[in-house]
Amino acid sequence: MGSIAMGEGDNQSRNPAKNNGKKGTLKGEDQNQSRNPAKNNSKKRNVEGEDKNQSQNPEKSNSQKRKKVFPWGNYRNYYGYRIGQDLDEDPRLKVFRKEWFEGKDCLDIGCNNGRITIQIAKKFLCRSILGIDIDYNLVRDADQNLRKAVRLESSAKRPANASKLRTEDRPNGNLEHREEPKEVSREPSSSMEDRNLFDIVSFQTDNFVKSHHSPEKRYDTILCLSVAKWIQLNWGDDGLLTLFAKTWKMLRPGGVFVLEPQPWKSYESNRLVSETTAINYRNIMFRPEQFQEILLDKVGFRTVEDVTSELSGTKAGFNRPVLVFKK
Repeated sequence: MGSIAMGEGDNQSRNPAKNNGKKGTLKGEDQNQSRNPAKNNSKKRNVEGEDKNQSQNPEKSNSQKRKKVFPWGNYRNYYGYRIGQDLDEDPRLKVFRKEWFEGKDCLDIGCNNGRITIQIAKKFLCRSILGIDIDYNLVRDADQNLRKAVRLESSAKRPANASKLRTEDRPNGNLEHREEPKEVSREPSSSMEDRNLFDIVSFQTDNFVKSHHSPEKRYDTILCLSVAKWIQLNWGDDGLLTLFAKTWKMLRPGGVFVLEPQPWKSYESNRLVSETTAINYRNIMFRPEQFQEILLDKVGFRTVEDVTSELSGTKAGFNRPVLVFKK
């Protein structure tokens, strides 16, 4: 066996040309690759080109952004779409009545970015109003909008609350009409108009249908504006009935439920935003035109008033009915 092993080694050592030929071939391949950088660079350029094409094609990336779905109707720019950027006040406030809110505890279900929640608090002087939404990011936006509203309100009040100038500081030095600055009370004001918005408005993340609410918590007015469709698409008819039953239970006697249901064609437009909504859409038995009957005959509300006609002539986004139920 030793002679066989030695023989193979001797043959390889005695034939260096053959061995060098193999090495030369390998070396030549390496040299060919190094001497042909165009081929290698073309591969790199192809890869880089793909990356550049993706980065230089914002329409493609923007289309991907536009394809983002909102399965709960949690649009970030919802009020910009329905109200427009040129209106300071939500048109629905024109049909809302002061007696529904003034000095009352209120709840806004599906508050989005809190814009209308804050406007209600300012215009109608609620004792308290809580805005809830299933989307944490929208609640964060609502908190930011509240801070902004408080800053604007504070800056607007500052000149009115400034103390009057002392007479001796005036150029004419007229002492007969000297007025001392008014004493500012440090006691909490009983006037609703003097309260800070932070004391009135609050926001929290909450799934109204699924979460547990304290049986002791009661409200005078509950708002559900363009939310019923999303509850029904995501939790079916059972979710809708839960919404109505919980609302009735959480209202004090004589309380008001303000409902803005979306039309059935709106359900059709949004039925495919998720697999869940597609399934629930096919199984829906209660359509929006039946909500009034359900709330009166099955849930237990005493009366209903349709205030939709007072919204005539407003922006197209507000052609939905606004129904006011009383417990």
